[in-house]
Formats: sequence, structure tokens, C-alpha cells
Amino acid sequence: MSTLQRTFIGIFGRRNQGKSALINAIAGQDIAIVSEVAGTTTDPVKKTIEILGIGPVVLVDTAGIDDSGTDIGKQRVRSSLNMLSAIDLAVLVISGNTLLPEDVSLIGQFKSAGIPFVIAHNKSDWQPLSPDFAEQLALYGVPVVECSAVQKEGIEQLISAITALLPQGRGEEESLTGGIVQPGDTVVLVMPQDSEAPEGRLIRPQAQLIRDLLDHHAVAIALQPEELASFLQKHTPSLVITDSQVFATVAPQIPQHIPLTSFSIVLARSKGHFDLYLHDTPRISQLHDGDRVLIMESCTHTSSCEDIGRHKLPKLLQKCAGCQLQFDFVAALDPLPDDLSQYALAVQCGGCMVTRRQLWNRVETVHQSGVPVTNYGMAIAYTTGIFDRVTAMFGK
Repeated sequence: MSTLQRTFIGIFGRRNQGKSALINAIAGQDIAIVSEVAGTTTDPVKKTIEILGIGPVVLVDTAGIDDSGTDIGKQRVRSSLNMLSAIDLAVLVISGNTLLPEDVSLIGQFKSAGIPFVIAHNKSDWQPLSPDFAEQLALYGVPVVECSAVQKEGIEQLISAITALLPQGRGEEESLTGGIVQPGDTVVLVMPQDSEAPEGRLIRPQAQLIRDLLDHHAVAIALQPEELASFLQKHTPSLVITDSQVFATVAPQIPQHIPLTSFSIVLARSKGHFDLYLHDTPRISQLHDGDRVLIMESCTHTSSCEDIGRHKLPKLLQKCAGCQLQFDFVAALDPLPDDLSQYALAVQCGGCMVTRRQLWNRVETVHQSGVPVTNYGMAIAYTTGIFDRVTAMFGK
């Protein structure tokens, strides 16, 4: 079993192609502003709906990619293109049997990023899709749907084409504990409830792990660090999974024959780039005074002095490297810095709030820039001297 995430579908195209009207037609409600004035959509607009056969979907309405005549227009185009790292599927909206260089460039970027896409020939009530143009579009080897957002024609066919590319389960992650947990295993989850813990509920990784263990018919024991010692005096668990920030206090209490890892490391295994993290984490010891480190969070929240990403992790990295470092922070799906070459290291959180593709695209962009990338849990384990121990069960 696995955890269902929302699928992000980006609607792209030039100005006045009917992108916003098409989103309204797909959603069955007026969620995007529609106007004959070119450039009405300025920043990406998101709306969550449910699509039968896919599940929860976030439709992203983007600004026209040909709006580059002014500085603000260039910013709009950049904002639209930044969404490529956040989407699972794209819809390219065109009309009038016309495919301009901006459209061709977008297609190239979809293919380069490995993003499945559909071409929607909109406004077909005004100018139907011609056989010659349809033959031209067929060369791209993707679904081409003739539709009219205004007349609500071809919308079901467009949704069917999207569903075919993103079938049921497309938004699901790989199992979190598959291969390391067997039915009947007792797994202890060490979950400190500090000032960063939300009142009255568990944070997402904790809830995900509990559900995953139940799906594997394992026994999940949740406790705080203070209760760990007394529990271990009476019981011998099959595995201990802890919040990374208490590695230093938890690890000494766990006998060496009992496997130990963290929520963040388990999440990284299901999200991709696990081997990259394993390879790059030791680069922490090669950091020098003044080096800049990029911390990548996948959620947005207020922080306190107990925040792991913005306070505890930077202190641990500086202590381990024995030097003063500079830190930049990127939250949620905000754009990455333009110049990634300035960073000596990047640290990605577990990614519980984003889809596998979103996290993959983000980390891959940094990796392709030549920047070493590690993960919250692995970085903390390395700085506390237990990196090999907490990754051993996964087989390097």
C-alpha cells in the first residue's frame, strides 16, 4: 500500500489561447478569471478538484509564455516556466491551427523534463482543427484533443486523455517500509512533541509511517524519547524509526543488533535520489569557512528555535565541518535560486508534502548543477557520527 498525493496539472500556452476558460470547463466552475484582454493571468493560480480515475488534482493556470515584451512580462513568463518543476502533467493550449516557436519551445521543455503532456486545440467552435495541422501535431507522439472551452465541447475527451497518462495510482508513492518490515514486526516510532509539533495532531511523516506499518500488518509503537528507555527494558523491537533531530539521544539507547533509522531517511527512500544522498552526504566534511549551503524545505510554516531545518541543522553542519557557513532557505515549491553554482551543498527535507515527481525535479535540478545533495535525516546522522548505522539496513 502507499500514500496518495495530489497530482499537479499545469495549463500552459500563449496569451489568449483560452487557458483560463479551459480550466473552468475542466473544473465545472468559474475558478479562473476569463477575459479577452491578453495577459489577464499574471501569476500561476491553483485550484484543487477531484477527477474520476485520478483522484485529487491541482489545476495550475499559468501566464502566457509569449508575454516577454516588458520586464513584468518576462517575470510572468519566468513564473510560468518555474511551474515545470512542480507539475506531474502539462496541457499545452493552442488554437487557430497555429503552433508558434514559443509552443515548440515548451514542448521541448516538457520532453526534456520527462513531463507527460496533452495538446489541446481550443476554440474549435471558431476554427476547427484542420487535417493537415492535426497531422503536423501527430509527429510529437502525444494525445491531441480538439475542444471548445466556451461551448464545453471536447472537455470529456480532454479529461480522458489526461486520465490515460495519469491512471489510477499515478500520484502514489512507493511503500515506505516495504522490504524492511515484515508482518508481525514490532516497530518503535520515536516522536518528540516539542514546540514544532502541531497541537492536537501528528505531523504528516508520522501519520504516513503509522498507516504504512498498519498496511504491512506490523505493530506500531509510538512514544516520546523520554519513554524509550523503559520500553526497551521490557521489549525488543524489530526496528526503531526516530525523528532525526533526536538521533543523538536515541542512538546510544538502541542495541547495535536492532536496526535504527529516521522518518526523513525512510521518506527519502520512497521519493527517489536515495543513492545520490548516500553518495553526497560525506561531502559535509569537505565544507570550508564561508561556504554557502541551500536548505530546501517542502512545506511552509512559521519556525521557532527548535525548527530542525532553519536552526538545528545549520548548527549541526557548522559544528561538524568546524567552520562558519552561510545558509539560504527555499520553502514549499518556491523557485530555486538562479545561480546554484554558488552552493557547496544542498540539503533536502523528507518531502512529505510534495509528490515524488515534484521532489525529483527539484533535487535533479540541483544535482545537474553540480551541487552535492543530501537529506535532512542523513545529514543529521552524519553530523552525529551514526550515518553508516542508520543507512545499513537499506544496503548501500
